Amino acid sequence: MAGHLLQETAVRYFLEVVRTGSIKEAALKLNVAPSAVSRQVARLEREMNSLLFERHARGMVPNAAGELLAAHAKRMQQDNERVLNDISALRGLRSGFVRVVSAEGFAFDFIPTLIARFREKYDGIRFHLEVCGRSDIPRRIRDGEADVGVTLSSVPEPGIQLELRHPSPILAVMSREHPLARQRQLSLSQVTAYPLALPLPNSSVRQLLDISCSRQGLQYRTAMTSNHADALVSFAAAARDCIAFYGELSVRTRLLAKTVVAVPLRDREMNERYLEVETLAGRALSDAAKGFVHFLTEAIEAA
Repeated sequence: MAGHLLQETAVRYFLEVVRTGSIKEAALKLNVAPSAVSRQVARLEREMNSLLFERHARGMVPNAAGELLAAHAKRMQQDNERVLNDISALRGLRSGFVRVVSAEGFAFDFIPTLIARFREKYDGIRFHLEVCGRSDIPRRIRDGEADVGVTLSSVPEPGIQLELRHPSPILAVMSREHPLARQRQLSLSQVTAYPLALPLPNSSVRQLLDISCSRQGLQYRTAMTSNHADALVSFAAAARDCIAFYGELSVRTRLLAKTVVAVPLRDREMNERYLEVETLAGRALSDAAKGFVHFLTEAIEAA
């Protein structure tokens, strides 16, 4: 029954309601009347013999049955897409679609540049790149919403295959005119003598910085905070007396353009960070996604 249902319009409408949390918003996205969406969801609930949502004044939230069906439907969609990609791959990597989810720092420059280089060889491959928080990346992979995740290390996640785990130390990023710009290596005790441009407290950079400063009894002065890491780097480049923190891959273009300097830190905590390339465990990737993962991991290791 479920395999048949997942081919129908009802499930497509159902998944849009799950995504938007609202019949009305789903109808807008699908360009249909709200009554049509409501009928399809009701029909699906009848045929499944189970309610799929908790209905609240503010919207609709999938219940346990709804979450189970949504996860299964997304995996089915992923499987269908993989089969289509594999059929195309019989003619070589001429076509395909790869969905990438990434932490913010890699999405500004590093991943788009690699996608462009990959498409120089395989221009029939299409990509979708989405920026997500660290905790959201493995969930999207498990739910079949993405093929490949690029993120920073966290606790091991169930159902996630690590294609690569590579050191990604935090560097002190500053203007070329900064008094510390000519140093080959710095300690946090030197860095905290200057105003800092910092991400929000829930970021990996901020957490590692706070742990290291606490261990050493250091205090710092904040000149600017932002939830946009590239804004912090731009600020540090313009301020001349301030320091931001970022990984080398995330500021590579700026380093090559010589608009900033990035100096390694000797403090232990600031070097205990890793870049991870993630896929779904136990599920074969399409040839297009597999080819890009191989290209991506080679580029990171070479860097």
